[in-house]
Amino acid sequence: MSLAKSFLFATSTLALLACTPPAPKADTSVAPSISAADIGRRIERLASDDFEGRDPGTKGGRLASQYIADEMKAAGLVPMGKDGSYFQPITLTKTTVADGSFMKISSADGTATDYDDQNNAVFWTKRYQDSVSINNSELVFVGYGVVAPEYNWDDYAGIDVKGKTVVMFVNDPGFATKDKDLFKGNAMTYYGRWTYKFEEAARQGVAGVIIVHETAPASYGWSVISGGWGGSQIDLVRPDKGASRAGLESWISLDSSKALFARAGLDFDEMKTAAAVQGFKPRMMNGLSMNAQINNTIETIQSRNVAGAVKGTKYPDEYVMYMAHWDHLGMKDVPEGEDGIYNGAVDNATGTATIIEIGEAFAQKPAERSIIVVAVTAEESGLLGSAYYSEDPLVPLHKTVAGLNIDAIKPVGRTKDMMVVGFGVSDLDDILAEIINPKGMYVAPDDKPEAGYYYRSDHISLAKKGVPMLYTHGGVDHEINGKSYGEAMNAEYTKERYHAPSDEYDHTWDISGIEQTGQIFYELGSHIANSRTWPNWYEGTEFRGLRDEMLKKNH
Repeated sequence: MSLAKSFLFATSTLALLACTPPAPKADTSVAPSISAADIGRRIERLASDDFEGRDPGTKGGRLASQYIADEMKAAGLVPMGKDGSYFQPITLTKTTVADGSFMKISSADGTATDYDDQNNAVFWTKRYQDSVSINNSELVFVGYGVVAPEYNWDDYAGIDVKGKTVVMFVNDPGFATKDKDLFKGNAMTYYGRWTYKFEEAARQGVAGVIIVHETAPASYGWSVISGGWGGSQIDLVRPDKGASRAGLESWISLDSSKALFARAGLDFDEMKTAAAVQGFKPRMMNGLSMNAQINNTIETIQSRNVAGAVKGTKYPDEYVMYMAHWDHLGMKDVPEGEDGIYNGAVDNATGTATIIEIGEAFAQKPAERSIIVVAVTAEESGLLGSAYYSEDPLVPLHKTVAGLNIDAIKPVGRTKDMMVVGFGVSDLDDILAEIINPKGMYVAPDDKPEAGYYYRSDHISLAKKGVPMLYTHGGVDHEINGKSYGEAMNAEYTKERYHAPSDEYDHTWDISGIEQTGQIFYELGSHIANSRTWPNWYEGTEFRGLRDEMLKKNH
């Protein structure tokens, strides 16, 4: 793909946003429909080289978010930004590991191994400092790096790791053992997520964190690690400037990990077995110590969520939310002739295109409650756009009736199922079933609970505040070719295209399944928006108490 394509959107389009917001289109006697052609057109544009991978804070990111705003305006959505535009500005910090940085692990005999090749390790710091140094930090193996009182589990028990560097496995003991009574068995808990592991290690006062990569428990290959963490790191502007984080965060490859354990006189497979047993005790990796220097280039960048709405006819202060992230991984430096643009066609031009189309359907026939459509930024950097929204919402959270999140619908075609990630947690599952069962379809739980997808998309930012959120990335049980066909397509995407330059739009895509998902989500939102129901989490779920308190404000 050529990087020399001209950009088609001039900054003069900003002036359009100053115009009077469009009124909702006139009601029609026929229910609005979702257009596969419109969805495909938007996917193709969002995934074009012109937007350079939609990296937040870049020219391509600004153009992509402007395009989304223009599409919302054309669709009949009114702007929801606090300044009268479609934008919710967000200030981010961007840190890049600079020349002179290193990560070395030394043995007692003085020999040292450099982890300076992205084929064996990636490392960074979340501290907003020009330079971070770690000297002679002893290595400690802490199993899965989990402190979970409800499971009577503490991988840091009996040892003070302050100033030390901890080594841990990804995922959690339930996945390792497949014991349904251990954590949640094969289904990943939040304790299995790398985000939690880095945060917990920092709470323990460590100097450095090393996560061992394995494809199955991580649910993605090493190329996702090197592609996603090998470049600049983006974060929200934290009040403490990242001082509470560990000095160094890192992943190392499986082969490098096995060699590291061997240097400490530990058998990798034996340690993996031991780490998954109740009562595991951390142990020193005898004679190994970390020395590291991280030199940063630090800049402040601006990005933005994009939001538009259709005002309700009877209850305009109550909102049903549609959410998708518009960002992707941008561009990487590659040798001449190679493709360095991460276009993100499936992830997540599909979701962004679809929620705009749903918004347009509501604009044609407004519901009794309002609809807000939010395309969030910086999901790929740690759900940052949705996290910012959850702290500074454009609509009060207690007035947010429910949320529907779409992330990465594969072009499988029409299916007999709709897969719900995090199935079995809220009333939204039941409402969805009411919508699709008469169509001869069925609701299916996530087919890869071990991957922890429930904790890997933007809905979780709102869920943690109490708002019931439904999350899907389509179905797999193809209407004609069956479930194995859809599963094979998903597997091929994960292996070959996920977070890779090959995630590109193709005119041979079957958009009908994406259209089907959009139609179902439109009908689901319409059902809620034209009722007086307030969906809730099921009794016993971790967010039920938050929602109950939230609903008290409405009565």
